[in-house]
Amino acid sequence: MPKLYGAFGSPFVRKAVVALTEKGISFEHEQTIPFGAPPAYRKISPLGKIPAFQDGDRTLADSSVIIAYLEKIKPEPSLYPSDPYEYARALWFEEDGDGGLAPIMGGKIFFPKIVGPRFFKSEPNLAEIQKVVDEELPPMFDYLEGEIGNKEWLVGNKFSIADIGIATQFVNLMLAGYSVDAKRWPKLVAYLNRIHSRPSFKAVIDKEKVAFGG
Repeated sequence: MPKLYGAFGSPFVRKAVVALTEKGISFEHEQTIPFGAPPAYRKISPLGKIPAFQDGDRTLADSSVIIAYLEKIKPEPSLYPSDPYEYARALWFEEDGDGGLAPIMGGKIFFPKIVGPRFFKSEPNLAEIQKVVDEELPPMFDYLEGEIGNKEWLVGNKFSIADIGIATQFVNLMLAGYSVDAKRWPKLVAYLNRIHSRPSFKAVIDKEKVAFGG
């Protein structure tokens, strides 16, 4: 059985879990914390990051790489649009999540608020975190509110990697105790509620709430 390595709380591990679940691929999830991971893990993930994936004698690292592989070995249901432009747009939103939202929601909010105290005995600077929430998140929310508009999904007319890549980041915001203002960004909130209520997302979110006492 394929094995996914990675810890609860990682938006990138969550991405892979959701993709595997959406595709109906059975897998074993081995909780792996990147901090001080054993040397053997570096053979699977040379950068020492999570997630990593093992399928028989094949190993891969990085959520985007893993999901691209899953798409090839099990094309249906597809997580990537077939139209060239929509395909590129889906990749863009995945990058917006990985490279835009993650450094803020993960690096500046979730990590100092949740990970630091739990694993490094550090005290969070709540005022500094709130400043990030107040100043750095709103422009990102404004952008997504406009992109969602009256659509059900971000790209095309079906659920895709675009939705996984964006919605996974907001779980970390929620686990850190913050939410999106429904009055200011109603379309974004409705969109996230739709995505997070999908069985693939809900199952992993429920487990993470237990793990982090949410």
